[in-house]
Amino acid sequence: MRRGAGRVLALAGLVAVVAACAEEGVKPTVTVTAADTADQVLYQMEHMITTDGVRRTRVVSDTAYIYEPTQLSRLKQVTVTFFDASGFERSSVTADSGLYQMRDGSMTAWGHVVGKTPDGRRLTSEELRYDARTREISSSRPFVFDRPGHHLEGNGFVSDPDFANIRAQQPHGGQTRRDSTPGGFILPGQ
Repeated sequence: MRRGAGRVLALAGLVAVVAACAEEGVKPTVTVTAADTADQVLYQMEHMITTDGVRRTRVVSDTAYIYEPTQLSRLKQVTVTFFDASGFERSSVTADSGLYQMRDGSMTAWGHVVGKTPDGRRLTSEELRYDARTREISSSRPFVFDRPGHHLEGNGFVSDPDFANIRAQQPHGGQTRRDSTPGGFILPGQ
């Protein structure tokens, strides 16, 4: 009887193993990334926009995923530099990511966005939008703006690419030192 019980137990184990092998098991999930759907993937991309031979905007990105039908580029580690009509740098914006519209030069940047000018103005936010048609930079997210003698915070803004005239939405935390030069901020209702 012992021998028969051992064989039955071995047979039951074999049936369990065969049944377990027949199960489908866990299937891995399918993840579609930007690189999977992009028409082109560029590394160390640089795109220059000129007007009559004068540089106006330069877009540099660590990685660019280009979608040709929509003329959109998804950018990683991006820097956009704006130039004046003479080709001199007005400001630059760096961000973790961006979405660049190749048709008109408009862009949205997000993730640790920092805008700087050569004369020391600095704006930080989590997101910025640049509208190439109106040549304005804006955000509906909280921001901090500093320039020599001035500090301003708010919950959104609209500005020129030089950060010379900022129209703040819901400004708070602003201060001006007595020794500073006037101008630069346009508050709502003024």
